[in-house]
Amino acid sequence: MENDKLLSVIIPAYNEQDMIATTFEAVKDILNKNTIPFEILFVDDGSSDATYSKIAEFSTSNPEIRGISFSRNFGKESAIFAGLENAAGACCVIMDCDLQHPPATIVEMYRLWEQGYEVVEGVKSSRGKENPLHTFCANRFYGIISKVTGINMADASDFKLLDRRAVEALLLLPERAPFFRALSSWIGFKTTSVSFEVQERTVGTSKWSMWSLTKYAIRNITSFSGAPMQFVSLMGWMMFLFSIIFAIHSLYRYFTGTALEGFTTVILLLLIIGSVLMISLGIIGHYISRIYDEIKGRPRYIIHKRCGY
Repeated sequence: MENDKLLSVIIPAYNEQDMIATTFEAVKDILNKNTIPFEILFVDDGSSDATYSKIAEFSTSNPEIRGISFSRNFGKESAIFAGLENAAGACCVIMDCDLQHPPATIVEMYRLWEQGYEVVEGVKSSRGKENPLHTFCANRFYGIISKVTGINMADASDFKLLDRRAVEALLLLPERAPFFRALSSWIGFKTTSVSFEVQERTVGTSKWSMWSLTKYAIRNITSFSGAPMQFVSLMGWMMFLFSIIFAIHSLYRYFTGTALEGFTTVILLLLIIGSVLMISLGIIGHYISRIYDEIKGRPRYIIHKRCGY
């Protein structure tokens, strides 16, 4: 198997014991049918079920499979970067274990890579059947991240192919909490895209709750952009302008002899100013905690077990 043509399929998996066999067979069949040399690297993100046992079991009879398992759950971003660091291929594809990313699209991505493209983005033509609230929140999040980063991420996904040079550029970035979806666009290189329809899960349910998605959004926005800090400054200037207007109004009423005791006004002003200050301190505190995490320099993940090597 020549490494200069080898495709590494990186599949993060968290509590996906029922999907390992199905996903492996689906990817294997489509790549063998198109005579694409490949390896499949499953990354078990500290699952609490038998996900890693299934990976290890299949690796004994299938030389295409390799697997690594984290000592605990470190998150999908860490699993993606662990896969990139351990992949041997000349190009790498990242896809979900639930087969919502269609394996047939990998072939189209690989052919574009053979034509010289170094980053092939998978762009969602539809989001499939999902909770309307989830869709709304996802659209708002990607709208915000697109504006603050200048990168169009309206239909972006983690499903993409990266050339070895693009992979090495990503691995040079020292962030402890990287945002793969944005960083893979930020690095540049010769880029194109393919569209795909999000497939329905055949087994199990999504591991993402609204709370986990909210935390994911906040972490990624603050890890990739300083825009929220600029929002603090904006609120400060808005309150300053408001205070000038209110001061002029108060002085006018004082000098015209129409000033009255404004207990309600004072209380409202205190509530508004207090709210702005607390929101601002919360945003600043979040960035300080991010700085603290970066300074500690802890590894993105800890590998506990390996198989197929």
